[in-house]
Amino acid sequence: MGAYVARRILNYLVLLFLAVSLTYFLAATQLEPRQLYELVNPPLDPVSIEQNLRSRNLSDEVPLLERYWTWLQNVVLHWDWGEAPRGGDIGGEVGRRIWVSLRLITLGSLLGTVIGVLLGAWTATRQYKPSDRSTTAASLLILSVPSFVIASALQVAATKINGATGVRLFEFVGETGSRGSYAGAAFADRLQHLVLPTIALTLINAAFFSRIQRNLMLDALGSDFVRTARAKGLRRSKAVMKHALRTALIPTGTYFAFSIATLFTGATFMEIMFSFHGMGEYGVTTILGQDVHGTVAVVAFSGACVLVGAILSDIAVAILDPRVRLS
Repeated sequence: MGAYVARRILNYLVLLFLAVSLTYFLAATQLEPRQLYELVNPPLDPVSIEQNLRSRNLSDEVPLLERYWTWLQNVVLHWDWGEAPRGGDIGGEVGRRIWVSLRLITLGSLLGTVIGVLLGAWTATRQYKPSDRSTTAASLLILSVPSFVIASALQVAATKINGATGVRLFEFVGETGSRGSYAGAAFADRLQHLVLPTIALTLINAAFFSRIQRNLMLDALGSDFVRTARAKGLRRSKAVMKHALRTALIPTGTYFAFSIATLFTGATFMEIMFSFHGMGEYGVTTILGQDVHGTVAVVAFSGACVLVGAILSDIAVAILDPRVRLS
């Protein structure tokens, strides 16, 4: 297993390096940080503008390959991802926002995935029954509604509940708010702000994974090895759990690994709607702000997340599928 994982990591690292390097070339040629200085009123001295850009390795008057080499050396040797056009350490900002995104997506993603897998497996065993049809209808409805609409609907419902009860049970602006003086007030405050985003992400992920797991489970239930196990006298519940579900979980493990990895930068709407300043929001901000180094850092982090997802997917498939050889 160790040698197999090491080979996969090496392959993914090469792909990650190529992706990040190409992103740097694209961002450095398409984004124009000089405009941020030239559009200032009153106008700034062109010499000062050039000095600021050169000090941050952002001047378009410096050859592109020279800028790339300087940036690459700083990243590899010092783990320095550069500065934003108007100042500010990119590495520190990314490190702060990673934890914001992690707090936002972890609980909702895990709950949604577990609920979705269990719901999909259960409805597959009850194909075309009222419970299956109602679950399918609810899942398709959730999947057809944009995530920002779901977030808005939850905010409206929370506002009405807060107004009806006279107590602010739900908070949905930012990560934290006013804290009490009692023990555990900080934790309770963060938990209040996480309730609505967690509900939204749970609904979306549960709907998504329930559809996937139901279809995979139906294929597994109709396969020859399950029918053979039943013909040999194996109880239906044991055949479903031991044979069908395990086989159906193999592709789900791949979906799960990649979906969790990409959620760090894919939950942009949730971050904006609930005012969580995480990586998804930062990715939009860096592009709009002509921030070359910030854009590359976001892509590098996204690529690293996909790399981790790919490795977890390989490990999950190797564990679940006995046909996979690790040599």
